[in-house]
Amino acid sequence: MRTTVRLDENLLRQAKREASERGDTLTSLIEQGLRLVLARPQVRHRRKRVKLPVSREGGGVAPGINLNSSAALLDRMEVQL
Repeated sequence: MRTTVRLDENLLRQAKREASERGDTLTSLIEQGLRLVLARPQVRHRRKRVKLPVSREGGGVAPGINLNSSAALLDRMEVQL
């Protein structure tokens, strides 16, 4: 199958040189590289668990605040400034 791939110029130059030194084609070198990458198991890095701070003071949202309305929140913030 024929396809078009965009490669960095330096990487392409190195790949052509490597293929030539091996007595191989650029296509074959690219195929070998893809097979190697696809054959390796994918390593997933676990993210560090984040612990969110909890405030027990104040009892939560003030009465009359609608957290679903950004316009209402902005109005309330302007009143307190």
